[in-house]
Parts: sequence; structure tokens; C-alpha cells
Amino acid sequence: MWTEIAQAISQETGQQFAIANTKSVSGGCINQGYQVSSEDRAYFVKLNDASKIEMFAAEALGLQQMHATHTISVPQPICWGTTANHSYIVLQWLDLGGANNQSWKAMGHNLAAMHRVGTNKNFGWSQNNTIGSTPQINTWMDNWADFFAEQRIGYQLKLAQRRGGNFPDSNQVINAVRNKLAQWQPPSSLVHGDLWSGNAAISSDGTPIIFDPATYYGDRETDIAMTELFGGFPTAFYNGYNESWQLDSGYRQRKSIYNLYHVLNHFNLFGGGYTNQAKTIIQQLIS
Repeated sequence: MWTEIAQAISQETGQQFAIANTKSVSGGCINQGYQVSSEDRAYFVKLNDASKIEMFAAEALGLQQMHATHTISVPQPICWGTTANHSYIVLQWLDLGGANNQSWKAMGHNLAAMHRVGTNKNFGWSQNNTIGSTPQINTWMDNWADFFAEQRIGYQLKLAQRRGGNFPDSNQVINAVRNKLAQWQPPSSLVHGDLWSGNAAISSDGTPIIFDPATYYGDRETDIAMTELFGGFPTAFYNGYNESWQLDSGYRQRKSIYNLYHVLNHFNLFGGGYTNQAKTIIQQLIS
């Protein structure tokens, strides 16, 4: 496997790469992660089952699209593919560890700049991708309320029902989400899609970096809402973001709706520990 991956790196970069060392590092909850290095270069490799190659291909496309905005740093995808038993993606290796208030404020500024990049196709993306390992449907739609109600909440509720989740009637929840968002017409923004604290970091030289995207064009508030879901980002991040692009006053009311998507997804990925959190948000929505 490693020989095949090294050959793919060599072919893509035009420089011979022979793996001298492999070291296990965090690849998140879904993938296995490794640093692979030669005498003079290192890369980050994520592995999964061979069937997951489309997940890695979509991740590479999302990273390329975010990089093309020239607003915020992301690890560059080098190559991706399959071996006999695995799918893989090879990414630029980035040394992390230079976090301070200034760098987190810059993260806010840079993310706001990326969010200003939109599309005339409104809401969706060029293909479906994944949120974690869950399929994420990105069919283009003109109306944000319909898109989020149907393709985000509705789809997750359908998966939750298959998993045995005992949630209120899906149509009732979908209609409640649509009604809550009906008067909100956000601009279309390129969003990261899965922006919790584990998918953002500061490099050793102080550069803000985001990675592991679930990219699409949507409401920028979805990214900000998720930053608050699992522990939150440093205050300097929010200060920087609002300096660049002030959040609308209605964000606080929409935040829980947007985070319901991620809570339901965590139920579908990891099980019942997220049931009560999802039910609490749903009850607030439909009451």
C-alpha cells in the first residue's frame, strides 16, 4: 500500500518520493491519519476503506475550491486514489502550533473573506459530498429555506428514522424549519460546511488554516453556528469575523436550527448519545 501511495506522490509532484518513515497521527473520527516522510519531505495521508474514494475526491475538490478564493489557507491536496483495500488522500503537511489572539482574529477575517465568494447558482454544490462519512446532498436550489429544510434537516431525519431514532414527525420538523427560515434570504456563500474546532488550527508561523471540509454554497451563518457547537472558538475569532462582516441580528435565532443538522448527523454517525440534544432543539422548533 505505502509503495503505491509513494508512487502516486512521485508521479503527481514530478519528484521521486520514497517513504522512509510512517507515523500515526490523528485522522479524525472517520479516517486513519499518518505522516509519511522521506529525507526531505513530509505529507499527511488519510486512509479509509476502498469504497470511500468518492469522499476523498470530493474533499480534494472542496480544498481546491477554497484555495482558489485566495482568502484562507487550506492544506493542498496532492493526490488521491485506491490501493487493493484502501482509499487514500495525500495532503500537504503543515506544522501546527502558533496560536495566539492575533492569529485567531486573522482566522475570523479570512473566513469572512471566503464567505464573500458566492455563486449565481444560489444554494448547493457541483456534486454531493460527505459530512463526516454521511452523504451530503447538494442539489442546486434557488430558495435557502427549502434547501436547508429538505436537503439538510429532511435528509438527516430520514437517516435517523432508518437508525431507529424516535424523533417527531419528519414533515412537521421540515415544515417548521422552512417556516423559521422563510423570511431570511442570505447571500450565497462558499462555506466550509463542517467547521468545528477540530477542523481549524493555526500553523507554527501563525497562519490560520481550515481543513476536512464539507464544502457547498449556503448561508455563511451555518459555519459560524457550528464553531459554537462543540466548545467554541476563541473570542478573537468572532471579533475578527464581525469586524470584516457583521453577523445579522437574527443569527442567534437561526443558530440552533443550523446546528440541528450537525447534531442529527452525530446521532446518525455515533448513536444515541445525541438523541436528547436533537430532541431539545426540535421541540423548541415545533412548539
